[in-house]
Amino acid sequence: MRNYEFTIIFDSNEEKTQKGLALVEGAFKDAGVEITKKDDMDIRMLAYEIKKQDKGHYFYYEITADPASISEFEKKFLLANSILKFLFVSKEK
Repeated sequence: MRNYEFTIIFDSNEEKTQKGLALVEGAFKDAGVEITKKDDMDIRMLAYEIKKQDKGHYFYYEITADPASISEFEKKFLLANSILKFLFVSKEK
């Protein structure tokens, strides 16, 4: 298990944000990921348009996960329409 920071930007539409949160947190739960911190950073303007959106709903997580599961999450999240961008960063040196 390794510690990661995870930042994700959802479509700013509230219904799409809730669907995206359910997808992400359901995937984490199914894989046995421990969420140690979750921060709703609210809706912010994007630096550039993504999927024809100029603003997005940001969330920040600190998680403990199996490194092998990260690539599976990336594949799953890339296909979701409600997710504009995401980034996993390992906290290990």
